[in-house]
Amino acid sequence: MDDNSKNQLILNLDKLHTTDLGVIRIKRNLSIDVEDIVSWCREKIQKPNSEITRKGKNWYIDIDNCEITVNAHSYTIITAHKLTSN
Repeated sequence: MDDNSKNQLILNLDKLHTTDLGVIRIKRNLSIDVEDIVSWCREKIQKPNSEITRKGKNWYIDIDNCEITVNAHSYTIITAHKLTSN
């Protein structure tokens, strides 16, 4: 992924948001209990070792053994999953 696309997400982190169902889904999938899931995801995305790739309409951010999926047009956090090592 070129740096421009990665920068596009980083430059627009203030637009990051999710739905009520998204909050529930992310907390359940990652087994976490945090007050502000958007801030939690924003912090993960900003980490220097986060791997951001764009496939079609979504960004996929791999960091700390989880993958966060963000819609590239609306900046909606769709879901997040734990990554399993094979």
